[in-house]
Amino acid sequence: MKITKAQFKIIEHLLPVQRGNVKIANIQVINAILYIAEHGCKWRGLPEHFGKWSSIYKRANRWAKNGVLDHVFEVLQDADVINIQVNEVSLDSTIIKVHPDGTGALKKNGPQAIGKSRGGWTTKIHMVAADDRTAVTFSLSPGQSGDAPEGRALLKTLENCGWEGTNVIMDKAYEGDDTRQLVFDLDMVPVVPPKKNRLTPWEYDKEMYKKRNEVERLFRRLKGFRRIFSRFDKLDVVFRFFINFSLFMDRLISVNRP
Repeated sequence: MKITKAQFKIIEHLLPVQRGNVKIANIQVINAILYIAEHGCKWRGLPEHFGKWSSIYKRANRWAKNGVLDHVFEVLQDADVINIQVNEVSLDSTIIKVHPDGTGALKKNGPQAIGKSRGGWTTKIHMVAADDRTAVTFSLSPGQSGDAPEGRALLKTLENCGWEGTNVIMDKAYEGDDTRQLVFDLDMVPVVPPKKNRLTPWEYDKEMYKKRNEVERLFRRLKGFRRIFSRFDKLDVVFRFFINFSLFMDRLISVNRP
């Protein structure tokens, strides 16, 4: 996978301008990060044709800590080049196994959403998706965290989005009263099946519920990037960097193929 010059022009103005005697252009750095994300290799494993690995690493690390790709992700959501038509959204989470290289950082270095569950050291990605290629928002939590509380925190970010009447598709992990009431408070419609032990079960749109697989397909696409399939990064800020990068790069390349 490689980004073309035409595709790069869509995001070029959103990246910091390099000043001084800079030998490695931003497009070269983007393609190097894409290689790392796709293949999951260490920075030292970058092929030589990308340039000096340490220079690329330093620039990528600076972008991560400055939230550069968070900004790119937000801008592309609102841009005409990637126009999100929201008729319904899906809420779900997925478990990411943490590689030994991703553990052991000092807490003072920054947040680390890593916890021990039955699967060992894991991180959860919680996501609201508009379709199988478009993430609306996401967050990280330790692997042992419950889905519903984290899901409610994400849903609250949708307030004042102008999506009144939009269906919110969720599985049974989110069928609790607090989560459903929050969706109603947002003037949205919860589409979630009740658990079998519900004394007063409700009706829900079963055909609409079938679209829940879209967020699962998005997770599948995201895990096609080896740097997401396993977490190698100790700090959340760097892991988020790769998630943002993989999301918008996959979308950008797929909808703007020459």
